[in-house]
Amino acid sequence: MAASPELSIMAIPRTSSKTAGIGMTSTRTRDRMLARLREQGIQDEVVINVMAEIPRHIFVDEALSIRAYEDVSLPIGYGQTISQPYIVAKMTQLLRNGKQLDKVLEIGTGCGYQTAVLSRVSNEVFSLERIRPLVMKARNHLRTLKCTNVKLDHADGSLGLKGYGPFDAIMVTAASSHVPQELVEQLAVGGRMVIPVGTSEQVLHLIERTAQGIQKTALEPVKFVPLLGGTALS
Repeated sequence: MAASPELSIMAIPRTSSKTAGIGMTSTRTRDRMLARLREQGIQDEVVINVMAEIPRHIFVDEALSIRAYEDVSLPIGYGQTISQPYIVAKMTQLLRNGKQLDKVLEIGTGCGYQTAVLSRVSNEVFSLERIRPLVMKARNHLRTLKCTNVKLDHADGSLGLKGYGPFDAIMVTAASSHVPQELVEQLAVGGRMVIPVGTSEQVLHLIERTAQGIQKTALEPVKFVPLLGGTALS
């Protein structure tokens, strides 16, 4: 698929078996995280195995790496956070719905951790980030893990990525006051979108597009940074 003239999509190399788990902390620390995910209701073993493989601590500042496998969100700079492992696993499990994904759109790359997880359960990932320094940071992280099926761009994610859809899965990693119609229109029939909706009180929503129309399901309370339009250089 040719890139549209207004976009600069960056392909990033994918992990080989030799580099899977590079820089991981102790097996006991990883196992605790995986056991906790199962206790919290994560049943998709594909997702759990991916979470075991990807070294979460390389996505946060060195001073915070000791907390990387705790079930907490952590700051990554520029007023943004890396989501807690449970939320990453939950949203990925919802999108997968027990099957390998084809073409996925991620709104809000951040440090690239969720992107790396999606790269392992999808054939192709398009990820948009509005803050340029985070694009550079995510690019470095994803290059380390050699994720060749990820295309990353500095862009306004609230508009989606017209011309590259429809997508069979869309993940939004920032909270919107409503479900953006622009994103719904880029969802393929049979596709799923996971998005936090709300302002002071946020609820994770599953949006499904069927031949009969759009189905919305409210799932559980969450806490995300707000979804903003436009782009930022810092």
